[in-house]
Amino acid sequence: MHRLIAIRAVRILAQSWTHRGSSVPCAFFASQNPRPYGTKKSDGFSHMLTSDHCSGNLADVVKSIRDRVDVDFGYHTVPKPRDHLLKYQPKLEELPTRSMLDSHTTVVLPLSSDEYIRERYVNYLGRVRMGRIMEELDMFAVWLCHRHVLLPNLPKDVPLPYTFVTLLVDKVEFTNIERLKANHDIHLSGHISWTGRSSMEITIYVQQLADGKYIDVTKALFLMVARNATNTSSAPVNPLKPANDTEQAIWQEAEKRQKQRRTAQTESVLNSPPREHEQAIMYDLLKRTTIPDNMDLNRRILPPKCRWMQDSQQTTMISPFPENRNAQNTIFGGYIMRQAVEISFIMASIYLRGRPILQCISDISFLSPVKVNTFLQMTAYVVYTNKNYVQLMTVAHIWDVQSGEDRTTNIFYLTYKADKIVDEVLPRSYREMLWYIHGRRTLLAALKLEPEYPGETDGEKAKTENK
Repeated sequence: MHRLIAIRAVRILAQSWTHRGSSVPCAFFASQNPRPYGTKKSDGFSHMLTSDHCSGNLADVVKSIRDRVDVDFGYHTVPKPRDHLLKYQPKLEELPTRSMLDSHTTVVLPLSSDEYIRERYVNYLGRVRMGRIMEELDMFAVWLCHRHVLLPNLPKDVPLPYTFVTLLVDKVEFTNIERLKANHDIHLSGHISWTGRSSMEITIYVQQLADGKYIDVTKALFLMVARNATNTSSAPVNPLKPANDTEQAIWQEAEKRQKQRRTAQTESVLNSPPREHEQAIMYDLLKRTTIPDNMDLNRRILPPKCRWMQDSQQTTMISPFPENRNAQNTIFGGYIMRQAVEISFIMASIYLRGRPILQCISDISFLSPVKVNTFLQMTAYVVYTNKNYVQLMTVAHIWDVQSGEDRTTNIFYLTYKADKIVDEVLPRSYREMLWYIHGRRTLLAALKLEPEYPGETDGEKAKTENK
């Protein structure tokens, strides 16, 4: 099962913004520093799509989604039935094609004008909480799906017979975090960049407007899946047809990513044996942590400036509450992502004895939903280090006290940067070695580093990095 990302029935963000009646008009955003459609940004993001469309703030987005799916306020232990909407699900051939510009929009976080909202986004340094930004990206991705899906034969008084499911978050790269300020507006903009029969890739950009100029914060890639009204089977989405050269280039990049995702899943170290040079790395790790000429299999030694992986983890238990639920009484995916970012930051800070900077989030997998009546366990592991970088794997695990069931629901990979050389983390068991290798691959992909290891040639490094 995939992680359901429908709108929550009650959301504190909507309440905190709408109680003041504040809303950022689209004209305000368009007047600040508009870019013409299809231009390229100066930061190196290729083929960035832009338009003048603005959806207001996140409270406006929440209201729009609520209206489209007809979600009532108030918590009910049994969600509102949607079986009657199944008859309105269209066939693929009935759906008109859409362009990327059809779904493109911008949402504003008005941190400069609302102190109440600003309190939710500020950290102890006066900067912006990145976990909170991840939470909002998740909601925004759902809204972009709603903007893309167009059912011409759906009666006006009938709610949208769809739910949207997050399959994965491909990659979220962060820049200029040190320059972010909690008293300047943040803009989320994005669009659908690729479609399959029922799947959609969403590209989202985050920027901050300061002194009339944009500071680039991140580019995020979400992969969503459309499901029917009861979330029991897939539902078709409008085919995406590039409208010009810019959209065609974006489509081609997305097609390439789709192939890379399939390859990465097949070649994952958790699904197939490590590569030859990686096996050499594992053997070298074993030699470094084993006493020479000692036949005691249980005795291991820890080299200087190193730490065991088993001692480099932090766990917390969370009791989710209805305020963090969606329409199906499962916990909102953005909430889980925020928790993962924040516990990983704690673990990284403890490990390096300082305050790291988040560089990249890779391969967030949504394996199953988290029901509102379960407990959520979050564990952050340091699985790889290189120079001043720390690679973490954070695992979300649920416990159902009624059935006794427990299972993994989410896996996150987060890369942090320190201001000093960090201790090397080392595995003891074979499974930890696999985590180590997987963490190494993740860091290479995120930052394109090339650590030196015996038995790995330059060609193998380049091949590993391209994977």
